[in-house]
Amino acid sequence: MAAPEDLLSVGEVSRRTGVAVSALHYYERRGLIASRRAPSGHRRYPRHMLRRVSLLVIARRIGVPLDDVAAALADLPPDRAPTRAEWARVSESWREDLARRRRAIEALEAQLEGCIGCGCLSMDSCGLSNPDDALGRGARGPVRVLPDAVGSDSPDGADGAV
Repeated sequence: MAAPEDLLSVGEVSRRTGVAVSALHYYERRGLIASRRAPSGHRRYPRHMLRRVSLLVIARRIGVPLDDVAAALADLPPDRAPTRAEWARVSESWREDLARRRRAIEALEAQLEGCIGCGCLSMDSCGLSNPDDALGRGARGPVRVLPDAVGSDSPDGADGAV
């Protein structure tokens, strides 16, 4: 059991991590962090929760989905700060995801460079917006804009595609 001086108020956790109190409450509702109730009914967080909150901040900054963070935190001890080896295991899985996303962004960037100046994004050579001229097989012209376009699901002709 943590000594009372090892427990932090929600305001103190917010101040030390830069995370809004409302976000801390949300993370707690999601089971990502945990607090105890003081006799007054106020939330008190064990000091090691600062590390969990910091992990949430880092994960958000690099774009790790909250469900992935939840899965990683489920493998970490809830009652103490994780060891270096435990943190390394979490960061390795995210490193692989970041590498995949980096490759996807680089591929997108290469495709985008081929489009600059074109302006139409619907030619058969555009691998970014119309891979393999998929739109050209169903209709002619700006099928995403014209109301009479084949395959349009909405009355105004906008099919929701971007």
